[in-house]
Amino acid sequence: MSYEKVLQARKIVIGTKQAVKALKEGTVQEILVASDAEHRLTTKVVEEANLMEVPLHYVDSMKKLGKACGIEVGAATVAIIR
Repeated sequence: MSYEKVLQARKIVIGTKQAVKALKEGTVQEILVASDAEHRLTTKVVEEANLMEVPLHYVDSMKKLGKACGIEVGAATVAIIR
């Protein structure tokens, strides 16, 4: 289900640094985090999403998340922008 949200979203931000930046700007509707991503990479995004009270969902695969975003490599985090 979450992969479909990425496919249907008008605007997304891919990657942890960009997701954290978008969270701080207050433009994020929802965050998706790959469960198989390294914990040290996703910790900051998860903390910031909880702080800003943005819905956070986990998906099972970085590779599938990257593919849903239209990129050839895996994605640890994706922010869906309002």
